[in-house]
Amino acid sequence: MIKLNVNGHEHTWDGDPSLPLLWYLRDEAGLTGTKYGCGKALCGACTVHVEGQAVRSCITAMSAVAGQKVTTIEGLHPHGDHPVQKAWREANVPQCGFCQAGQIMQASALLEQNPHPSHEEIRESMAGNICRCGCYQRIETAIHIASTGV
Repeated sequence: MIKLNVNGHEHTWDGDPSLPLLWYLRDEAGLTGTKYGCGKALCGACTVHVEGQAVRSCITAMSAVAGQKVTTIEGLHPHGDHPVQKAWREANVPQCGFCQAGQIMQASALLEQNPHPSHEEIRESMAGNICRCGCYQRIETAIHIASTGV
């Protein structure tokens, strides 16, 4: 039996330990904010935090998160008012919105580790998150805005 904490709530999983965390979150926990993009950790749509670190949930097995704290977009802030979420709205970042949960989770992990990143540090950290609409300038602007409030 695998035990983990998701968004502050204790969960147990008695199924296949190799099940990707993404599918547990979406299908078992009902947390559908985390998106399936590529299934190979290349796009970042499935990004969540495990013990504060940004990870790709599509390739992270349930066994790898046993006993750990997982945070999804739903758990980042109870009312969607994390500084990154606020900055996203202020900068009017989303276009289609599909990648945005993963982008926000990656950005919030970056700011937790580096509260005032440079342009280069933002680009480096966010490079693994693909936005099919090309909203990269607005994403970077929002991260800079959030860096003043984290």
